[in-house]
Amino acid sequence: MRIHHLNCGTDCPLGGALFDGRSKGLTGRLVCHCILVETDAHGLVLIDTGYGLKDVHHPHDGPHPRITRTMRTILNIRLREEETAIRQIEALGFNTRDVRHIILTHLDFDHAGGLEDFPHAAVHVMDKEFSAATGPRQGFVPRNRYRPRQFDGISNWHLHSGQGEPWFGFDTVQAVQGLPPEILMVPLPGHTWGHCGIAIHGPSGWLLHAGDAYFYRGEMRETKRHCTPGLRGYQTLMEVDRERRMTNQERLRRLSIEHRSEVRILCAHDPVEFERCAAGTPL
Repeated sequence: MRIHHLNCGTDCPLGGALFDGRSKGLTGRLVCHCILVETDAHGLVLIDTGYGLKDVHHPHDGPHPRITRTMRTILNIRLREEETAIRQIEALGFNTRDVRHIILTHLDFDHAGGLEDFPHAAVHVMDKEFSAATGPRQGFVPRNRYRPRQFDGISNWHLHSGQGEPWFGFDTVQAVQGLPPEILMVPLPGHTWGHCGIAIHGPSGWLLHAGDAYFYRGEMRETKRHCTPGLRGYQTLMEVDRERRMTNQERLRRLSIEHRSEVRILCAHDPVEFERCAAGTPL
């Protein structure tokens, strides 16, 4: 098993270091951290997709755009074809058909935009997330986060309920059907109703992609949570259940401290975590 770290989208929100904790100018830099897993017998597995080709070329076409003007403004999204998962996977020498499975942490527009670039892949998501994304989208946040045009052409859905064996104290984990037991879905609701993390047991131990369960590196690996004002506000804006979100984030923080030698934890949008993972340096 080999793991590749891909940045499949760049956001540059106004506020600079108030978002990413390090930028010197007016704008910050956030990533869309996706993972490509080469398995021995199951082809390529993609964890989240980031933005896709249609997002790059047709982000605001028609009355129901793939990404709303509101989110493009809040995040100051920079859509680049070379950052899409499909182009990066091709650059690694693979074909789109080699991607046989896509596992989603959730269906937000910046995590699921590239689904249609891989029409032959089985798409795995928690059943509660699928229901929230495809049901009535009432309210400001649901209308902006879930964009049906990004996934209404997908038919090969595999929905999971979260019943499974315990994993480091997380007692509802689903082994993904058709994949090796080294890849698990770990329900982490709060950011969305069906949000989950994806745990991968690779050559260096466990790696947990926690999606949007947290946004900033200072929220993990330290006993006291630290988060920039911009990302703290964005997390609050997008949450559906604050108590669950904060409880799961605290559980992840304890996991990142108590089992640091066994489990590496990363989130979807922190650029420093992405750079360290891509370089193979410790988080």
